[in-house]
Amino acid sequence: MLELNTIVKEKVMKMKIVKNPSPVLRKKTVKIKDPLAKDVQELISSMLETMYANNGVGLAATQVGSDLRLCVIETDGEQYVLINPQITSKSKNKVISEEGCLSFPGKYFPISRHSEVQVRYINEFGKADKVKGHGLLARALQHEIDHLDGILIIDRVSKNYLKKLQQEQDKKSSK
Repeated sequence: MLELNTIVKEKVMKMKIVKNPSPVLRKKTVKIKDPLAKDVQELISSMLETMYANNGVGLAATQVGSDLRLCVIETDGEQYVLINPQITSKSKNKVISEEGCLSFPGKYFPISRHSEVQVRYINEFGKADKVKGHGLLARALQHEIDHLDGILIIDRVSKNYLKKLQQEQDKKSSK
């Protein structure tokens, strides 16, 4: 689907989401040197379009096959474009909640995450910024930054839960 993008006045295209077990998802990303470069701005627009088209809360560049350190998130009607994000502080308190991922369609896992995080990043206008996230925003920030570091949701699942899933799978295949 094509539509006019107000930021760069270019055509925006929905991108294909990379699914597990693609090795692309395991790659660490590289820092963006020029946040205002046309290709970076086009990637931002296309990622937002793709995230919305797939009803996602967030999307990392690795999930659309890019090695750039970039992710987009929307929670509670607030949109974030995070270029070169870095978690600068985390709460000691952790919360376990069910989490999904566009690269693992239809699958949800109980994941333990910090209840609060602070992230430093460059916004889509090339300005240094920071955000303090609580609740779903904190979870989304950690999830998307994990993607940028080559860490997948499955890596955060407890070993006991994985063992239980394997046992259930084994029961199904033995029937």
